[in-house]
Amino acid sequence: MSEKKEIMENLLLELRRGTLILSVLSQLHLPKYGYALVQSLEEKGVGIETNTLYPLLRRLEKQGLLVSEWETGGSKPRKYYRRTEAGDEVYEKLKEQWKGISQNMEKLLEENEKLQKGADDNGKK
Repeated sequence: MSEKKEIMENLLLELRRGTLILSVLSQLHLPKYGYALVQSLEEKGVGIETNTLYPLLRRLEKQGLLVSEWETGGSKPRKYYRRTEAGDEVYEKLKEQWKGISQNMEKLLEENEKLQKGADDNGKK
């Protein structure tokens, strides 16, 4: 793998990691089991591997942001996760931060596009 490609893959992975906690918390206002959570996120364009999801769920549970309980009434036992009150509070704060970051990034990117277009237009004259 080329050095540029490896750098790009690492940067994309870092960017993606920063969004996964908010993505997961956004889906757990109601109880969901792991596979249903994977499907729900994928339907919304946020792909996540189970080997990434389950350690994240365990960490969020250990931090008191999620609770889990086993449902054994169906064909096979499933562990359902949902946000706790602390998880709701953290989710709301992260959501607000995300909105601010997103708006600021949009401004920066738009400004950069205008500057770049201006530089391109000046180069054509």
